[in-house]
Amino acid sequence: MRDSDDVAAAAAGQTSGMSGDRDNTSSGDGAAAALDRRLQAWRARVTGGVSPVALSLACFDWLAHLADRPGRQAELLGHAVRNATRVGASAFSGGRAADGESPPEDPRFAGPSWRRWPFNVIAEAFMLTEEWWQEATTDVPGVSRHHEAMVSFAARQLLDTLSPSNFPLTNPEVLEATLEHRGGNLARGARLLAEDVQRQLTGADPVGAEAFVPGEAVASTPGKVVYRNHLIELIQYEPSTKTVYPEPVLVVPAWIMKYYILDLSPHNSLVKYLVDQGHTVFMISWRNPSAEDRDLSMEDYRQLGVAAALDAVSAIVPDRGVHAVGYCIGGTMLAIAAAAMAQDGDDRLRSMTLFAAETDFTEPGELQLYIDESQLAYLESGMRDQGYLDTKQMAGAFQLLRSNDLIWSRLVREYLLGERQLPNDLMAWNADGTRLPYRMHSEYLHGLFLRNDLTEGRYLAGGRAVALRDIRVPIFMVGTTRDHVAPWRSVYKLHLVADGEITFVLTSGGHNAGIVSEPGHGHRSFRYATRPAGAPYVDPDRWVAEAPTREGSWWTAWHAWLVERSGSRGAPPAMGAPDRGYPPLDDAPGAYVLQP
Repeated sequence: MRDSDDVAAAAAGQTSGMSGDRDNTSSGDGAAAALDRRLQAWRARVTGGVSPVALSLACFDWLAHLADRPGRQAELLGHAVRNATRVGASAFSGGRAADGESPPEDPRFAGPSWRRWPFNVIAEAFMLTEEWWQEATTDVPGVSRHHEAMVSFAARQLLDTLSPSNFPLTNPEVLEATLEHRGGNLARGARLLAEDVQRQLTGADPVGAEAFVPGEAVASTPGKVVYRNHLIELIQYEPSTKTVYPEPVLVVPAWIMKYYILDLSPHNSLVKYLVDQGHTVFMISWRNPSAEDRDLSMEDYRQLGVAAALDAVSAIVPDRGVHAVGYCIGGTMLAIAAAAMAQDGDDRLRSMTLFAAETDFTEPGELQLYIDESQLAYLESGMRDQGYLDTKQMAGAFQLLRSNDLIWSRLVREYLLGERQLPNDLMAWNADGTRLPYRMHSEYLHGLFLRNDLTEGRYLAGGRAVALRDIRVPIFMVGTTRDHVAPWRSVYKLHLVADGEITFVLTSGGHNAGIVSEPGHGHRSFRYATRPAGAPYVDPDRWVAEAPTREGSWWTAWHAWLVERSGSRGAPPAMGAPDRGYPPLDDAPGAYVLQP
């Protein structure tokens, strides 16, 4: 095992994993370029990372094409007149529309207080306005899809901000609470706001997060750190059964979040579930990068991450195939590594499992709103000076994708109703963010999101282009129905380029809660179907129509799938392999997960 300083030095000399990428780390170092970067970095902080140039171009594209369509303008005007007539009729009839048509449904206005006049009319007027703007900003001939999505998203964000549920005088639930508590709810809300602002300014964790310290309430499955380099710690978990399956499971989590999303509390820990079923589990715990790690590349994450971990697992459990598992961007990197291994004739993988992981980025969902040349130039200006993408920038972008659920509903509940909701383990984990190195993040966005190099055969691993079609091991894929980060139809696209056996699962929930779906969790269901190697392609709509729905957790189906591809159980392996250079170093969860 190489010393961590040697590994770090090797990392600094690695070449980029992206083909044809501009040298973002060395170009434009003049005084004028430095001035432009600092100005853009300052503006990016003000705008939350959204490029005003990109948004202006999108708005101009939409307005210019709409101005050139008088017929469409007439349709929108007629729609606005009908909506105004309908709201007027509702106002005069006590909230009962004259045409008997029910207003659109919206969870913000689902409470019984919203059914009383005049609040029912206010809610109906707002929802009809939202509906009108959705029609106005979509399906305008000539507008690019990217610009249409940006304008529609911007309009939705503005309307969400102006929702009557966000203001005390137009929210009947807030008015009732204010009367009942004689303004006490607003006083409590003001105190909660002051507390949150203070914590934000001092960098303290959110209220209640202290109850979920890694190694105590969460990330508490027993294990040992058996390998460490500059980028990862590798955790081997202690067996909890007398016998285990011979093939180890290596988990590659995303490095945009800390690994313990897969080892939360004991009742919903995927790691503990696997260990209790008799699997030998290894987990990568990624370093939380700082400014000194600005030049870590995608290739470093492959070699110092997946490849180094696989070498350690193969030394500790020799002569056994490995069930490799990747989550989110960790799954993308695992697919890259598996393709490179297949090209090299490396047959150490027994199977590959991908959780909510994209390999084709042509339809990445609403995240594409942040991805174009203008947006990336803007983003990189901020990253370049500090050497990384800050956790707050990334969290803010994800929150905007679900602003009603993650921003406005919380502000109303806590600051207007005065009700503090303490975090659960998943919420506390979500607040424990990580940073992304400047070079890696730039390569990832340019090469994968913007150019789709991996699927189109231009992605370089070890200096050679890799192809996903070379992966021949059985693949188990999980998509989630409400995923705003890796939409399941985008995840499903691996069927188009991989020829081997693919088992696809579509489970209820979102990007995180759909994966943390332990047995016994209520209101869970999933669809499950296998495409044999060489079978014809089935499109996602047909797949949904034909795949049967099962109640409960998909974890049990995955465990059964792993067992079918595993040998007979026997004695568990030793913890680490000191004679091969992998001695146990520390107790789990290790040091990297605790880095602030």
